[in-house]
Amino acid sequence: MQPTTDLRFPIGKFKPETDLTPDRRSALIRIVAETPEKLREAVRGLSPGQLDTPYRPGGWTVRQVVHHLPDSHLNSYVRFKLALTEERPVIKPYEEDRWAELADTFNTPTEVSVTLLESLHVRWVNLLRALTEAEWRRTFLHPQNGEMPLTQVLALYAWHGAHHVAHITSLRERMGW
Repeated sequence: MQPTTDLRFPIGKFKPETDLTPDRRSALIRIVAETPEKLREAVRGLSPGQLDTPYRPGGWTVRQVVHHLPDSHLNSYVRFKLALTEERPVIKPYEEDRWAELADTFNTPTEVSVTLLESLHVRWVNLLRALTEAEWRRTFLHPQNGEMPLTQVLALYAWHGAHHVAHITSLRERMGW
């Protein structure tokens, strides 16, 4: 993951990886496992005003980014479980931009979502570390993106967590927070 000057993609755009080796999967699982602590560190000490600062012009606020992470990762965790227990399930996408505008985003302390992400990732990482080679080959069907193998989803969500944490850390760096 390479830093960029594009504020939308501070670590660069997601690049799909194919044929992930067991070692590469382990490395990606470590990234997923570390995401909650990195998020906690990224928001440590921020004031309410700082939490309500967009990470870029026209972008979500830090608060919205924090609450988005467990929303998104909960969806991914459920998708993994569906793929592991059903044959090529069709998953339901969600309107993440609209979720980010709901009252719970603005009325819930960010600590609740950081703690939720920590708990969720304990469960998710335990699941990921236990998958067999055959289970890693399982897929789900995304209505817009087509068939998605679990290995690809792992790579996407390792990137996703790092991507959003970098939104916050790059804003802090730019603002001198």
